[in-house]
Amino acid sequence: MRTRKLLSLLLSCLLIASVMPIFGAGAREADPEIVLTWPCIWVGQDSKADMIEKIVNEFNEEHAGEIRVIIEPQPDYDGYEDTIRTRLAAGQAPDIFTFKLSPTTAAYYSGDLLMDFTDDLTQDGWGYTFNQGNINASTIDGETKSLPYEIGFTPIWYNTELFAKAGIDEFPRTMDEFWVAADKLKAIGVVPTSQMTGGTNSWTSMLWFTHLLGSFGGPEVWERAWDDPAYEQAAAILKRLYSDGNTTRDAIGADAGVSGGHYQAGRTAMFINGAWYIGNIRENSPEAYAATKLAPLPQAGDYYGHQVGWLHTNLGAANTDDPARREAVITFLKHLTDPENAKRVSLDAGSLLSIEFDLGPEDEIDPLQQQFIDAGNQAEFLIDHLEASMPVDVVYEFGQAIGAMVLEDRSPAEFVQMLEAVHD
Repeated sequence: MRTRKLLSLLLSCLLIASVMPIFGAGAREADPEIVLTWPCIWVGQDSKADMIEKIVNEFNEEHAGEIRVIIEPQPDYDGYEDTIRTRLAAGQAPDIFTFKLSPTTAAYYSGDLLMDFTDDLTQDGWGYTFNQGNINASTIDGETKSLPYEIGFTPIWYNTELFAKAGIDEFPRTMDEFWVAADKLKAIGVVPTSQMTGGTNSWTSMLWFTHLLGSFGGPEVWERAWDDPAYEQAAAILKRLYSDGNTTRDAIGADAGVSGGHYQAGRTAMFINGAWYIGNIRENSPEAYAATKLAPLPQAGDYYGHQVGWLHTNLGAANTDDPARREAVITFLKHLTDPENAKRVSLDAGSLLSIEFDLGPEDEIDPLQQQFIDAGNQAEFLIDHLEASMPVDVVYEFGQAIGAMVLEDRSPAEFVQMLEAVHD
């Protein structure tokens, strides 16, 4: 009996020993969930927030236990851009992030900081889902280290109801007609334009200045030296826009929320922003939304009919030597840029995207978004704005230079000299 018990125990031990490596090997080989963090500005009140959250949640459900994307809310646009620039300068790119491709950020294409999507875009036709001109603009020295996502396109918005009350039948064609219209608006208690010097880029006024530069200097104006007359001529009109009640009293120091808020409340009659703002104004200011039409800048110089347009948002990712992690990033970015998901974002928020998609008979495009599309198709040429064309120090100085020109009565020539002084 004792011998049988010993044999039985020995066989049990051998059986357990033979089974353990199988389960042990399985535990060692099981891949842990890959977690990707995405510091994201499309949260909170941003018009893309709800749809982006849905798309991320759908991805996480589909890849449960394998890949999980965590959105880190970054509702402060200016703060986010500063943070991203600081992290990139320190060589610490987030797993996934968005940024504006500019002379400053393009410098981060060098080295191994950013993931290179060049080869991935040639597989499974992924690259052909993007507008090819936008892909080319995102490719530097043969490397596509960011993906074009959102197109920035910023015509002048104007409130047709306020124009009608002021006796203005149509948007002015020339700057002389513009100043006459401005006086008519002021006569009924409406401020003509929304301006701002706050934030990191003085957004609204920076766009007015760019429109003016395009009219005076044409499509190649950014390639000209600072002593080109176009810069001073544009600055002279910008100074007048800040004078004689042509903008709000709080414009010096105002941020984008203040500038846009005046237009949405009907306190100003003209405003500049991109199609991404459609969802905001449609939901929060339906009267201003219904009254809004778009127009090119009145002719100030030799050129007319242009628009300000650029790559507004590119998608980037931290480079990694881990094949599984790299594949996880690519898998998510393919999901985010899938034409159907791009269409959902575009139709919901009004944004214009670099991803090309087809509209079906059931798809309803926003009327204001259609105006953006028509304005783009009719544009004589597009010009990049100052932030996309100049080093970051010039962008930061722009608002300070406006303040000096307006509050200290500096000349337009001195305004230009302030920008030139900080130009690398």
